[in-house]
This record gives sequence, C-alpha cells and structure tokens, in this order.
Amino acid sequence: MLGLPDGVTACLFDMDGVLTRTATVHAAAWKEMFDEFLREREGPSFRPFDQVKEYDEYVDGKRREDGTRSFLESRGITLPEGSPDDPPGAPTIEGLGRRKNEIVLRRLAEDGVDVYPGSVDYVRAARAAGLATAVVSSSANTAQVLDAARIADLFDARIDGLTAKERNLAGKPAPDMFLAGAEALGTPPSQAVVFEDALAGVAAGRAGGFGCVVGVDRIGQGAALREHGASVVVRDLSELLDRDGEGKRA
Repeated sequence: MLGLPDGVTACLFDMDGVLTRTATVHAAAWKEMFDEFLREREGPSFRPFDQVKEYDEYVDGKRREDGTRSFLESRGITLPEGSPDDPPGAPTIEGLGRRKNEIVLRRLAEDGVDVYPGSVDYVRAARAAGLATAVVSSSANTAQVLDAARIADLFDARIDGLTAKERNLAGKPAPDMFLAGAEALGTPPSQAVVFEDALAGVAAGRAGGFGCVVGVDRIGQGAALREHGASVVVRDLSELLDRDGEGKRA
C-alpha cells in the first residue's frame, strides 16, 4: 500500500521540506545569520553564504550546531563551542546558532507556516491504513511548527532537535534520530520508511538500515538524493497515491 514495500508498519517523516514549507525559511535564516557574521569578520573580502549550494551541502537536515560548525569549517573558520547562555550572535557555535533560531522565529511569526497538501494527504492515508507515524526533525522548533501548521495530531511520536540534545543523539547524517523514532513507535527499522528531502537525512535513513528511504525532491536534486541512498525519489508524496487515495506500488 501507499507505494511502499510489503511489511512496512511505520512511517518516519522529516518536517522541513517534506511536511511543511519551512525549508526556505530556514535557508533564508541561515543566510541572514552567516552573512552578518562573515561581513563583520571578513570586511572587504566578504563572500556571502550561498543559500542553495552551501545550505544543501553543509546545513540542510542537520542539527543547528552541527550545521553551523560544518559550514564554518568549509570556510576554514574555527570557533569555540560556547554555552547555551551565549547571547544571539556571539562568535561561538552556540551564539551563532541562537542568532539563527532568533531569525527563524521572527520569520515564522511574520509569515506563518504552510504545509504541502500532498504530504498531509499521504500522512492521513498512512494512518487510515493502520501505519504508525512519527516526525523526525533536527529543528528545535518542531513542536511549535507542527502546532502552527495544525498537523501535530497526525503523529504518534516526535523526535526533534531538543530530543537529540537531551539524549545526546548524533544528528543526521548519523541514523540515531531515525532509529529513536522507530523505537518510539515500537517498530524495527526494517519495517519503517524514512521520508526525507535533505541529503544528510537520506544518508541517515540508508545508514540506519530502514526498509525504504523515500527522497522528496523539492529543488531538482533527484540524482543527488539517489546517490545519498534514496530507494525512490518523488517530487511530492501525492505521487505515491492513486486517484482513489489508496496505495499503488512505486
């Protein structure tokens, strides 16, 4: 059913870019934060953050601190980790991460949260078919976004950036967060499906030995999603449903 292999009992959905149209919000927030930092640090030699290429390669799908560290390392910049008490914008990993989060919250408050209707339809169909569902997102604002989008009640479990920090789970592309999602649903990875739009998330799904990894191609990176481990790539989850709303095999 639902374009999935036989024996599947659970679905694990990334949020940004799969369920909600917040990936662009995050990309814009990363750019605003990094450009502020780089402009002050580099002066006349300032080179702005690439909101598409560098976001996809270093930041997308990762925990906030991991994305911050990864991008800075790509530019040859090393900063102290800092502490959660660092003010937003302080020249530490924690400080820059807090500044990025501050920008995201401002943008969400200004613009609200839109969902992908095809994804919401798919989640509802999966639940109607008796499959367990969970959200697995690196975002520390997952609960607020799901509530704002009015889809929180569609999921049996939530593993997010706060969970990862509390449990010391490695972020994507490590499989730890998805494995925690499967555990929360009482499902072995081999019977669960990962739905991801980020390269790091697809790699995490493959590394975890999940029954299937569905890559959701929102920006024309289907080949890269396959290279990172997607079993199947779709532009929208509605492609996995037939016109009657029942599953058809992909």
